Amino acid sequence: MAELQHKIVLDESQLPTRWYNLVPDLPSPPPPPLHPGTLQPVGPADLAPLFPDDLIAQEVTGERYVEIPGEVLDVYRLWRPSPLYRAHRLEKALGTPARIYYKYEGVSPAGSHKPNTAVPQAYYNASAGVRRLTTETGAGQWGTALAFACAQFGLDCEVWQVGASYDQKPYRRIAMETYGATVHRSPSELTASGRSIRAGDAHHPGSLGIAISEAVEVAAGDPETRYALGSVLNHVLLHQTVIGEEALLQFAAVGEVPDVIVGCTGGGSNFGGLTFPFLREKLAGRMSPVIQAVEPASCPSLTRGTYAYDFGDTAGMTPLLKMHTLGHDFVPDPIHAGGLRYHGMSPLLSHVYELGLIEALALPQTECFAAGLQFARTEGIIPAPEPTHAVAACIREALACRESGEEKVILTALCGHGHFDMPAYAAYLADEMTDEDVTDERLAPSLDALPTVPA
Repeated sequence: MAELQHKIVLDESQLPTRWYNLVPDLPSPPPPPLHPGTLQPVGPADLAPLFPDDLIAQEVTGERYVEIPGEVLDVYRLWRPSPLYRAHRLEKALGTPARIYYKYEGVSPAGSHKPNTAVPQAYYNASAGVRRLTTETGAGQWGTALAFACAQFGLDCEVWQVGASYDQKPYRRIAMETYGATVHRSPSELTASGRSIRAGDAHHPGSLGIAISEAVEVAAGDPETRYALGSVLNHVLLHQTVIGEEALLQFAAVGEVPDVIVGCTGGGSNFGGLTFPFLREKLAGRMSPVIQAVEPASCPSLTRGTYAYDFGDTAGMTPLLKMHTLGHDFVPDPIHAGGLRYHGMSPLLSHVYELGLIEALALPQTECFAAGLQFARTEGIIPAPEPTHAVAACIREALACRESGEEKVILTALCGHGHFDMPAYAAYLADEMTDEDVTDERLAPSLDALPTVPA
């Protein structure tokens, strides 16, 4: 076929006006969250100390589509629709007949896909009269996005950043503070959960589970404060589906259909946002892509975790979620892809994996950074450490096509740029980056400590 254009851009009038909920189209619904005390399904009252009513309703909705409020669309228009690129130069460098496309979310003000949910979360909280939001962040992409979103709707924002990332990425903290947020290194001395962990190690590298515990503890103790989560939960993945809905329109514009869809996965928001609209089309028989989730080998919740009920945080303050988990006590190696260092996977995404609708792959960070460099030197964009995992998997697939001669169409989401991640690239360029070999012995203690939930 004739060579396609490099950049596929939608008109602002094509911005999706509805979010897509995958649950009604699945063969069976995902298991419900459970109250840790009663082991009964949680109700709205159990979630009310953390979330406003509108987000609780979205978390449990059975509706296939949810209308996007006009105030949210007004902020989305600052960067949406985002562009879809054909990676011609990367294809040429690889010598592959495959056609590689990437949906670029780094054009948002915060530099990642995270504002897709930060903006509606801030909007719904502001509409409910909330004054302050607390949250956790790993690499800082989510914290930056929520700080930006809170600034749009006049909310205070308080962020607990995973210690290892706080130390590695000072400019992320400065970006959050520039948007008006208060940022703490986690574990901190400001919460009981943080102090208990610091008592054993004052220089603890932290984890997303620990940072969640701190943010939840503060929100639950203040009636004017609520908690915002950047991944994992159903309403977060719902908001991210603007990515996939736009990508469907962009593929239709160039007459292509993806054969393989690849996304990086930590908690699951970027992956779900890209793939769920395509999975809808696959379940309806309109296309049949292979859908692959890529996670870090040092935090392999899908590929080596247990599918079980577990806490979403380290201190055990959240409801029990049925998900692929390494155990809420597991503290991953402080790899540079901080946004992927979460002990569990989205319950909805875990359920989709259990149904056999997606595949999963775990890759070491050195292979991912090598892919990130090749992408930067061909396509010109320096990826954040998180999407280098998806880029590495795309390169594997493209090289396999070179060997087989297959002309597959490959799609991924480049979920953010790496402009604040130069220390990570510096470590790779200086040959100072290592890959942790996560042994079964390393995983055993946290997996053995999973909560006991009767079948």
